[in-house]
Amino acid sequence: MSSAIPLNVGIARSAGSAAAGAGKRVLLAEPRGYCAGVDRAVETVERALDKHGAPIYVRKEIVHNRHVVETLRERGVVFVNETDEVPEGAVVVFSAHGVSPAVREGAETRNLRAIDATCPLVTKVHHEAKRFARDDFDILLIGHEGHEEVEGTAGEAPEHVQLVDGPDAVDAVTVRDENKVIWLSQTTLSVDETMQTVQRLRERFPNLQDPPSDDICYATSNRQTAVKAMAPECDLVIVVGSRNSSNSVRLVEVALNAGARAAHLVDFAREVDPAWLEGVETIGVTSGASVPDILVRGLLDLLAEHGYADVHPVTTANETLVFSLPRELRASRR
Repeated sequence: MSSAIPLNVGIARSAGSAAAGAGKRVLLAEPRGYCAGVDRAVETVERALDKHGAPIYVRKEIVHNRHVVETLRERGVVFVNETDEVPEGAVVVFSAHGVSPAVREGAETRNLRAIDATCPLVTKVHHEAKRFARDDFDILLIGHEGHEEVEGTAGEAPEHVQLVDGPDAVDAVTVRDENKVIWLSQTTLSVDETMQTVQRLRERFPNLQDPPSDDICYATSNRQTAVKAMAPECDLVIVVGSRNSSNSVRLVEVALNAGARAAHLVDFAREVDPAWLEGVETIGVTSGASVPDILVRGLLDLLAEHGYADVHPVTTANETLVFSLPRELRASRR
């Protein structure tokens, strides 16, 4: 799990009280950074390296973060697009975003030693898709076309799943029986936009059923809530995260929609344009759920060099959830 930067620890302030004074300051969102699923996935690859030695193969990026991927690659991890690129009999790790049954079958055919690092919250959505497909529902999966998580979930029941990529896609949806329709979602979406899509779907299909429990993960929701709390006080919000990270991109959108004057996404502190800081007093800082806190530390150091050394936490939730490692690696956990 992400550890908090030790600045003003023990003083949880609201965005309003943190910004009550004058001068340059940073509002630091808490929670931010690694969620339990990402922590588990990254440690899965690290423990696999310790147990089996390099190379370890990972299908797709283990999580959507450049720094994490580059660091693991330096340790001997080989990232591939498909399992047919992995030598027969080798160790392959499935990423946190999940895979379809066809991918698992392909790995078995090649006698690969597969270790599944799928986030348990994504696995929950897979189980929901299978369950409602067995009951012959039309499943409307809200998510982004081409995202690995969507491909994995849809692959559980391809004949029953339709992708709905945002509110504007609702008009193209067709169903067989309006009394047997349910929506599920990608776990890393904007909560607000997802509910706009659900509302549009419900207008078309009044008997649309909700998933048994929230599909958008607690970490995605918590990070968006923290950004909403501080954004109205911010001249600028900087989100640390990669551009292929859905939840990081959503944080930029949430910040702007919640009242931030400007918001930018950066992988590293060096990507900050000094022009962004001109005339800015209050900067909000957060990071996506696949971002290690060392990258946030680097950003805070850079901002301090520009006079933003006064850092105030904006705490909206405390996260304590931890997921156990895959069965194959539990005995070797640190």
